Amino acid sequence: MVDTASILVIIATFMLGGIVKGIIGLGLPSICLALLTLALDLTSAMALILVPSFVTNIWQIFAGKNTKQLFIRIWPFLLMATVSVWFGALALTRSNLALLAILLGILLIIYSIVNLCGLTFTVKKNHEVWVGPLMGTINGIFAGMTGSSVVPGVMFLQAINLSRDALIQAMGMLFALSILALAVALGRSNFLTVELGAISAIAVLPALAGMVFGQKIRQRLPERRFRKVFFISLLALGLYIIASKIGKLI
Repeated sequence: MVDTASILVIIATFMLGGIVKGIIGLGLPSICLALLTLALDLTSAMALILVPSFVTNIWQIFAGKNTKQLFIRIWPFLLMATVSVWFGALALTRSNLALLAILLGILLIIYSIVNLCGLTFTVKKNHEVWVGPLMGTINGIFAGMTGSSVVPGVMFLQAINLSRDALIQAMGMLFALSILALAVALGRSNFLTVELGAISAIAVLPALAGMVFGQKIRQRLPERRFRKVFFISLLALGLYIIASKIGKLI
């Protein structure tokens, strides 16, 4: 059973994740997974992010224009990113969860370093037909194992030269479909309990409130400065997750 203090922590975590997402268009699953994994086991943290992440990303998808054209362009990537979640989720019942949490920490560190260093990659349009499904497959496997859909999925979307608004919509599509697939996988493995599902549903409200507040902050705060603080924080959280989980393995 989750006690009152834990519920308050969960609510605060999702409000923070919503604020981050409202400012830069991503970060709710990453920041919430990172923080929740410090207090809970990985599968519980993955279950808790399901409903807030899905709802906020549906909002993100339809907040922009040209949704249909964008989907037509990246559907092979999205298809493989969704289907392959199931294969990654098999590790949840066959591997040490502490090791998978360490993998989550590593992915967060990679994502942070790439962004802090300003590393950019480019995929030519005529190569998207095979690079997209490949990156989608890798991304889905990692998402199934850790709950995180940022590496290498977001990097691929950044590499195909989308406009800022289209990129935010595309990330919403990736995250929403990955979350749906993850929910099915967790349910089949009996990791998604009624209690966790109910708490996840309750967490939608603070996540949405945080997202609205974050969108207002975005109008006043230099985004570049905030992104730097965000990725430094994510890097520190990734390192802390690895250190804490290694301590449990020793």
